[in-house]
Formats: sequence, structure tokens, C-alpha cells
Amino acid sequence: MNQIIKVIIPAYNEQDSIANVINDVPTIVDEIIVVSNNSTDNTELNAKNAGATVLKESRRGYGYACLKGMNYIANQAIKPTILVFLDGDYSDYPEQLTEIIAPIINENIDFVIGTRIKQLREKGAMTPQQIFGNWLATFLMKLFFKAKFTDLGPFRAIKYEKLLKLNMEDKTYGWTVEMQLKSIKQQLTYKEINVKYRNRIGISKVSGTVKGTIFAGIKILGWIFKYSFK
Repeated sequence: MNQIIKVIIPAYNEQDSIANVINDVPTIVDEIIVVSNNSTDNTELNAKNAGATVLKESRRGYGYACLKGMNYIANQAIKPTILVFLDGDYSDYPEQLTEIIAPIINENIDFVIGTRIKQLREKGAMTPQQIFGNWLATFLMKLFFKAKFTDLGPFRAIKYEKLLKLNMEDKTYGWTVEMQLKSIKQQLTYKEINVKYRNRIGISKVSGTVKGTIFAGIKILGWIFKYSFK
């Protein structure tokens, strides 16, 4: 079976990094979709010049951007078999996409997360609050749901048909953990692949601010406790 692979990249003011991300995505990908999340710089122009499909989402929020990309795909005649999510700040290594999708293609796994393990992380690439937040969230998922996740990494791939059944709804910081929680609930098969992780280009809009860190933490824990009592 021929795999149709598409990538969604949410991006807010990533003009200095977005072309690098797009250029490093392997050529096996059929379409790269950059969703500009109300960017005020040259993110959209640079993404277009690098060959990506560019969409605009004026409502700020990671989930809003991802849902915009999914809505665009839903209206296409030919749907992908695999959908990959990737950040636009160049902290991930897009060339590792082939490793991320391999378990789906070769082992029929439903959902794969790129795990940012310490040994492969550049010093300072994740803030202390990110590291603690990831540990706490995955610990609680293990405690409540016997999940084996160790990270909430944004670099992830999922079978498109399985993603649709998750009925994703979070509009902001809870997108990644919502996907993982719903995958557990729906008994999707999943796997983690260790990935490299470097210091992002520019300042993080979430972990780089106190407000962003607090709101992200509240949203992530909110999803976990919501599902633990369902």
C-alpha cells in the first residue's frame, strides 16, 4: 500500500526557522502544511518560498492551528494515510520523520511519539519547567491509565483514520496530552522513538514565559484529571 504522508506545522512568528524546518523534511512527504497562527513577521512568506502550503489561523493557540490544518485536509479529495505534527522552531530534527513513521509502516502501530530523551537533548533545549511538566504528566498517565508514555513531545505521527476517531478538540496548550489520553482510551497501539532535540531558534511562546508555562501546566493537568474521572 502506498503511503500518503502529510505534515502539519503550527507556526507563530517563526520567520528565522521555518524554512530550515521545511527544507529538512524528507522528500517522501506529499505535502507540508504550515499554519500561521496569527504571525506578524515573515513566517508565511518564508514558508511559501520554501515550498509549503500556507494556511492562516487568526485565533491564537496551538490546537487552533492544528485543527485548521486538519480541516484543510478534510476538504481534500485524497486523504493522507499518515499525518505528522512538527514544530516550526527547528528544535526537532525533521529528517527523523522517517524514523517516526517507520513503526506505522512496518509494524502497523497507530501512533508514534518522538521522545526527547536527555542523552539526545542539547543542553538548555528544554527548560526545567518543561522537564518537570513532562515527568508529572506522564507519571500521572501511568498512575491513572497504566500508560507507558515518557514524553509529550510535539514531533509525532498518527494514522489519519485513527486521528479522526479521536475527535480532537483542545484549542491551546492541551493538544498533545489530549491526543495521548484519547489514544489510551481508544486503545490505539503506540510507540515512542527517541529523537534528538536542540535549542530552538527564537524565544518559546509557551515555556519562554511565566504565563505560558502556568497556562500550559493547568491545561495539561486539567485534561489528565478530566479523563481520570470519566
